[in-house]
Amino acid sequence: MELQVTNSPFNQEQVELLNRLIPTLSEPQRIWLSGYLSALQGAVSAAGTAQPTAGAVSNAPAVSKEVTILFGSQTGNCHGLAKKMSKQLEEQGFQVNVSAMSDFKANGLKKVQNLLVIISTHGEGDPPDNAISFHEFIHSKRAPQLEGTNFSVLALGDTSYEFFCQTGKDFDKRLEELGGKRIAPRVDCDVDFDEPAAEWMASVLNALNEASSAGAGAAVVSAAGTVAAVGAESEYSRTNPFMAEVLENLNLNGRGSDRETRHLELSLEGSNLQYEPGDSLGIYPENHPRLVEELIEAMGWNGDSPVVINKNGEERPLGEALLRHFEITVLTKSLIEKIATITLNNELTKLLENEQELRSYLNERDLLDLVQDYSLKGMSAREFIPLLRKMPARLYSISSSPTAFPDEVHLTVRTVRYESHGRQRYGVCSVQLAERIESGDKLPVYIQHNPNFKLPENPDAPIIMIGPGTGVAPFRAFLGEREENGAEGKSWLFYGDQHFSTDFLYQVEWQRWLKDGVLTRMDVAFSRDTDQKVYVQHRMLENSKELYAWLQEGAYVYVCGDEKRMAHDVHHALETIIQQEGGFSADEAAEYIARMQQQKRYQRDVY
Repeated sequence: MELQVTNSPFNQEQVELLNRLIPTLSEPQRIWLSGYLSALQGAVSAAGTAQPTAGAVSNAPAVSKEVTILFGSQTGNCHGLAKKMSKQLEEQGFQVNVSAMSDFKANGLKKVQNLLVIISTHGEGDPPDNAISFHEFIHSKRAPQLEGTNFSVLALGDTSYEFFCQTGKDFDKRLEELGGKRIAPRVDCDVDFDEPAAEWMASVLNALNEASSAGAGAAVVSAAGTVAAVGAESEYSRTNPFMAEVLENLNLNGRGSDRETRHLELSLEGSNLQYEPGDSLGIYPENHPRLVEELIEAMGWNGDSPVVINKNGEERPLGEALLRHFEITVLTKSLIEKIATITLNNELTKLLENEQELRSYLNERDLLDLVQDYSLKGMSAREFIPLLRKMPARLYSISSSPTAFPDEVHLTVRTVRYESHGRQRYGVCSVQLAERIESGDKLPVYIQHNPNFKLPENPDAPIIMIGPGTGVAPFRAFLGEREENGAEGKSWLFYGDQHFSTDFLYQVEWQRWLKDGVLTRMDVAFSRDTDQKVYVQHRMLENSKELYAWLQEGAYVYVCGDEKRMAHDVHHALETIIQQEGGFSADEAAEYIARMQQQKRYQRDVY
């Protein structure tokens, strides 16, 4: 509806300006403008009757109410936190721009006055895929000076990795080097990030409100109340998992296979949990009861004695706490530092002084090893338990289409068992699913949305899927969804495992989709069936001409599975194909792939 001069207090020129502006405003911009005008009116009304007190906001430099939040995320955690931060800022009158680093126009960085960076660290200190180009830009000579920029960084990581939160530390340091002013200290979060992330948000909100020119006092009180609100977006979440009933639990591998792969079907009925192909399911597992018993015995503890399990002071019997609430199968440098400080153990102190020896010791050892190797029996449970990390969820790529299987979610999980340092070791969650979970049991789960691994919006776009072993899981979801929606785009699957006869996961389904035309083409690589080991990257190179033709047609490439070996080899094969078939140099091929990533045509779900 347009304003008219006859029914408004504005002159003709003002009306024309307003009628051009108002239709272009987003909802958050309209809310902000409304709040701004109200605050302005209040300030004018009070001007003749009240004088600002010492230290009032009027004496502080005015800070823009515009905030830019840039996130870099591999699994979606940082994206989710960015949305929560944006919502809190908008509720307090800020105008917020939220963007993945890969979508942000880097040359606009110098214009940003308030910058919030929420970033995870991937692998051994690397930025996530959608942050690589921006990370390179900001560390290059092209990065602008940022004297007028206020910033703060929230870093997500995992203390079991050597370069904990390294990408966040890189951004924090570099933004300061470029002249930015830190408005709130960087916060480094371990796998249990909800509480520290909430504290960072409250700290940033307080800082921005204190520096803002209007409503600082009231807003600060409001910001303090946001800590408890983080994570409360839906009924079931990371912090409030849904107890999902197991409908089916099958071994997909044939008799005689060296591998065990579980196909799990879980009911989401009554949860209102929604997911899309490409998303993951988080499961909070239980430690192996035998390991819990051995640890309690080695420490001389009583499994029935109560211990505190959270900051609220909630108590549980020690045995239950170690079974369900704390991580005991992974050692971190941080944990050893804490134990060494409390116990004054000279041997632990020596271990910490030798980085190479420490790194070697942390590899494939657990808490029982540490207790036995360094004679920690004297520590009480109440002293020891608060040092442990909370049990982290295990994320698994969802292998079902929600359209094909409403109110269900399917997983494809490889059981991990191996021997190390004289003891049998195992994956905490995968062995629980294989040995101790049956139909009718329930598991605490939540949906982990991953906007970085999604089918093309255009159902006619061709897709190339590369997923050896359990990496094929999301592609079962992709094809199931495409079948249900009648998508016409071509699809090509590269799949690999050890043996055709025992390890061809979902063979019957692929064959049916090939017959029905849902799957256009499939190339397989079974590495132990021939004298020379053949993997998916070899099949890609064998079909380089046709694969490049698909790329030129606008195909989307998806890679899922092991990051350290498979994903690296697949990436190298892709570069080789682009150079060989396109006549590009190595640098030009790298730029080709970078453009694909920018266009979301090269997506990876790697771990």
